[in-house]
Amino acid sequence: MRNLFKSLRALGPKALGPMAAAFALLVSSHAAQAANPMELNFGLFGPKYDGRVAECERALSTIAYQFQEKEGKFWNSALTITGYGRIHETAFRPWQSDNIPRRYCSGDVMLSDGKMRTVHFSIIEDGGFAGFGQGVEWCVTGLDRNWAYSPGCRAAKP
Repeated sequence: MRNLFKSLRALGPKALGPMAAAFALLVSSHAAQAANPMELNFGLFGPKYDGRVAECERALSTIAYQFQEKEGKFWNSALTITGYGRIHETAFRPWQSDNIPRRYCSGDVMLSDGKMRTVHFSIIEDGGFAGFGQGVEWCVTGLDRNWAYSPGCRAAKP
């Protein structure tokens, strides 16, 4: 086992100077104190979620557009969503009320190749670009090619 002090001594006095100064600064610092009333929560205003999340049907046009864009740009595929069916809500705010409000939905999609698949999606309050507007996260079962939502779109469900 190496001797720490011999190793430090071998570095020489030039290398030990900054290390000794940093150690002295840490040792001589004052003890931590609690914040005074003026410092408590100064400028820390948390989000005020209202729980106003759009219905499931409002996200369908966004999903169709983003699906076509993803398939065309990233997977060089001409697949598009041609129709929806059995769209229904699966959960609304499934966790405690302090979390970001989300509405989880599922349904069937008809693709341009003639196959029917399942889509799972969520509408998120303040989940749009830079926190403005409602965001939509979605996954079409069997076409999550980069496994962003795990096999079977499991991570897109509540």
